[in-house]
Amino acid sequence: MAIILPGGLGPALGLLASGAGVMVAMRTFERRGLARHEQALAGLGEVKVRLATNAIRLDALSQRVEQMPMRDADAAPARAAIHELTAEVGLLGDLIHQVATTLADHETVLARLPEPASAAPALPAPAIPEVVLDPEAVRRARAEQQAAERAAAAKAAQEAAEAERAALIGRALSEGRIEVHLQPIVSLPQRRTQGYEALARLRLDENTLLLPHEFLDTIETRGFGPTLDALVLTRALAIARHLASKDGGIFVSCNFSAATWGSSRALAALTRILDKYREHTGHLVIEMPQTVFRNLDPTSLGLLGAMSANGVRFALDHVVDLRLDPRALFDRGMRFIKAPATLLRDHAEGKVVSDIAAGDLAAMLGRASITLVAEHVEDNPLAADMIELGVTMGQGQAFSPPRPVKPEVFAEPEAAPAPPAAPAVPAAQVRPPGAANDAARPVLAHGASASPAAAAPDGRPERLPFRSVLRRASA
Repeated sequence: MAIILPGGLGPALGLLASGAGVMVAMRTFERRGLARHEQALAGLGEVKVRLATNAIRLDALSQRVEQMPMRDADAAPARAAIHELTAEVGLLGDLIHQVATTLADHETVLARLPEPASAAPALPAPAIPEVVLDPEAVRRARAEQQAAERAAAAKAAQEAAEAERAALIGRALSEGRIEVHLQPIVSLPQRRTQGYEALARLRLDENTLLLPHEFLDTIETRGFGPTLDALVLTRALAIARHLASKDGGIFVSCNFSAATWGSSRALAALTRILDKYREHTGHLVIEMPQTVFRNLDPTSLGLLGAMSANGVRFALDHVVDLRLDPRALFDRGMRFIKAPATLLRDHAEGKVVSDIAAGDLAAMLGRASITLVAEHVEDNPLAADMIELGVTMGQGQAFSPPRPVKPEVFAEPEAAPAPPAAPAVPAAQVRPPGAANDAARPVLAHGASASPAAAAPDGRPERLPFRSVLRRASA
């Protein structure tokens, strides 16, 4: 059964129904906006609490860092932590700004809505973008930012520390604070000292002494290798001068940096130093890495020949393989081959492929007048293995660690005193030429004549008791 409304009443009822729907929609939207408003206010309060807490931590940490007496390199971790907290505070400030902007937009939309009492149909409300604060995304972004800032701070601190260390090394080198320690090279199996290797040390201050692996990379990177080599060479020549005054033919060896071997100008400067101290080069041995020797250019080979002509002997060290040509090495001035003891042991055990038998290596080099030296011999069992292989010299902790050189070794030798003038002989004691036995008596250094008995005041020889003569003979 259909109900027929009078004309014009249906549209009116439709309009009333649509107006009621709009009011319901407006109330629903208002309630939803109020809920979002309360949620945003709660998030804003939480953010403010975290911001205040981190601000307190940042202030306390800054005060602690300022009160601690530290160098820039030591304070770098604390500064990195301060930067981390500063970044977090900044991120929280951005979140507060975002929340405040969202609240302002929400209140603006609410103010534009029509009053609930109005029955006129309202236009559809514009779509409001919903701002969703994802805590997990915020946490990840904060963690990534903090990690990047920590890495940047650590890198900056490391670069600052390296720059400071390089400045200290350059200053110490320019002031000549190079110390030389000597490690003996002994004969096997007697373990008698046959030579020394000069090992450089760099003195930064009275409490800091750097080993080669702690400063060589910095020196070569900065281009100070030739300067270091010149200092070490002059000290090695002073040691060679001291050894020349002793008996036994003991030598001292020293190393040059890769930058020096690759520069003909640096080699020429060292050659001039060797020419100046040519009388001491017989007790000097210069060590050269095997890889450097194989890559020398013709100019460097010519300078090598000039050094060899001046009496300098060379040693091939840092041997990485045993592909050796003894005759060619000898012609280039090589008189020693310094091979690691572990390499020789591996060669004897068949771990290293070579055309030379392990037991024949030392003998083959010896026939070419080249001595095989086993270096880095760290214990007695390894020393025994080297003796079984016929190695004639060894170097390492098993024999002696490097020790500092006594200061008197570098002192300039004192000039020999001039002989005193011969005393004048009284005319009464001068015998006329041709006197008996004058030609048979030897003349002393001071010009007096030697006689078996002292002359008496009256000119007659004084007779000494036999006991006196015996006492003088046994003295």
